[in-house]
Amino acid sequence: MRPVNLIPPESRTDGRPLRSGPLVYIVIGLLVAALGGVTALVLTENQISDRKDEVAQLRREDAVVSARAQRLAAYTQFQTLREQEVSTVTALADSRFDWERVMRELSLVLPSDVWLTSFDASAASESSTGSSGSSLRSSIAGPALELSGCTVGHDGVAGFITALEDIDGVTRVGVESSDLSEAGSEGGGGESGACQTKSFVAQFKIVVAFDAAPVSSPAVEEPAPASAPVEETSTTTEEG
Repeated sequence: MRPVNLIPPESRTDGRPLRSGPLVYIVIGLLVAALGGVTALVLTENQISDRKDEVAQLRREDAVVSARAQRLAAYTQFQTLREQEVSTVTALADSRFDWERVMRELSLVLPSDVWLTSFDASAASESSTGSSGSSLRSSIAGPALELSGCTVGHDGVAGFITALEDIDGVTRVGVESSDLSEAGSEGGGGESGACQTKSFVAQFKIVVAFDAAPVSSPAVEEPAPASAPVEETSTTTEEG
């Protein structure tokens, strides 16, 4: 039998390739681009969602840690208070000065012809506390004695200075003034009647320094915020 082609003539290709033009490629490109955009959008939204979950988790963890820190704040404040107390006690212990020993040795070396009319002991220079004092005492940062009195003459003052240098811890002795006047005259021995027992007397003001001793600091920080600074020890006696 002879083969019969049942395809309509207008649909026959006669073995030639179809020519659809560039439209098909444009459409395929747009579909691929749309698919890529949708994929990127989905991935971006997933990443944003993951980041939001991480932020929420971090905020919850931060709230837990903050609450724990607040519960432990009392222990931290106690530790800080303890360290301040230890520092204050250590500073006070380092600034202590044995005034009892100094006065005992002074009583042993005091010559029989010397009369003290004023005795002042301070652990720190008066200039550090804002008080006005003698210029000689202000130049000494550490503990010092300020002695006023009278003796039979300048030789007696010199002997007293030598005796003061024998006190343990004394580094220097300074004479602020030494005035020689006749007993009974105005200003001569007026501070004490004992100064009038000799025909001639010398009135003196002497400062004894203990430079090697620890200096007490009035600015030591106290544990309590409203506490006052540590005050220096001061002793004043008068001997007739």
